[in-house]
Amino acid sequence: MIQNNKELTVSSPLTSIIILTYNGLSYTKECIASIFNHTREDFELIIVDNKSTDGTVGYLKTLPKTTVIANRINRGFPGGCNQGLSVAKGENIVLLNNDTVVTAGWLTRLLWWMNQDESIGIVGPRSNYILPQQSVHPVPYDTMREMQLFAARWSKSHFRQGCEADYLSGLCMVFKKSLIDQIGGLDEGFNPGYFEDTDFSVRARISGKTLWVANDVYIHHYGSSSFKTNPFQQRRAILESEKKFMEKWKITDLSRINVVVNREKPFNRERHYIPF
Repeated sequence: MIQNNKELTVSSPLTSIIILTYNGLSYTKECIASIFNHTREDFELIIVDNKSTDGTVGYLKTLPKTTVIANRINRGFPGGCNQGLSVAKGENIVLLNNDTVVTAGWLTRLLWWMNQDESIGIVGPRSNYILPQQSVHPVPYDTMREMQLFAARWSKSHFRQGCEADYLSGLCMVFKKSLIDQIGGLDEGFNPGYFEDTDFSVRARISGKTLWVANDVYIHHYGSSSFKTNPFQQRRAILESEKKFMEKWKITDLSRINVVVNREKPFNRERHYIPF
C-alpha cells in the first residue's frame, strides 16, 4: 500500500470518533476494525446504539478505548449524535457512519486540512456513495483489499488537493469541539435522519466557517445500511426531512443554500444554536 510514513506520524490532540449503531453488526465490526488498523492519532471511540437487537451492544462492550451508550429507545441519528457530542472529550470531533471503512492516513489528512486554515469549520472526505460534490464514481474495486489499494493510489495522486463545498455529507464529518460550542449540535427535528448534516453545514457557514472536501482522503461507504431492508421507509424519511429543511430555511431547493447563508448572517444564537 502506498503511504507517506512521515505524514502519518504527525501528532495531534485527542480526537473523539462518534459512531451510531442500529443493528448492522457486520458493518460495525468492519468499520471499527478499519479505525483501529488505520488511525495513528490519539482517539477515543464513542458509540451510541439505538436499541439494536442483533448482538451489537454485547460486541461494543468488548472494545478498548470505547464509551458505549446503549439507548432503550431509538433516538434517531441526530439525537444519537448529540448524545455522543455531549460526552466527547476530544479537541477534534469525527461523526462517522457505521457502514464506512476508513483507509490509511484518513484522519491525518482530514485533520491537516482542519488545522492549516482556521476559516475551515468542517472537513469531509471523498467516497463512492455520498453527495455529488464528494463522490468518486465509478470506482475500480470489488473487494476491500482492492479498495485499500485504490484509496492509497487516490490519496497519493490527489495529495493536498481539496475544494470548498456548499454543504457536506454526515457520513464522515470532522470539526473542532469549539464549533459545537458556537453553533450547537444536530437538529433533532430531523429525526430519524437525513438533512441534519445539511442543516449543520448551513449553521456552520452562517457562523463564518467554510466547508472543505479533502480530495486526498477516500473512504468506502456501503450506503444507508440501516434502511436497506425497507427502501420505502428510507424514501419517505428523505422526503419528510427534505420538507422540514426547506420549511426551516424558507427555500424551495438546495441551490438556494448560499442565499440562506448570506441572509441569515451574522450568527444569531437564539435562532441558530441547537442545544444538545
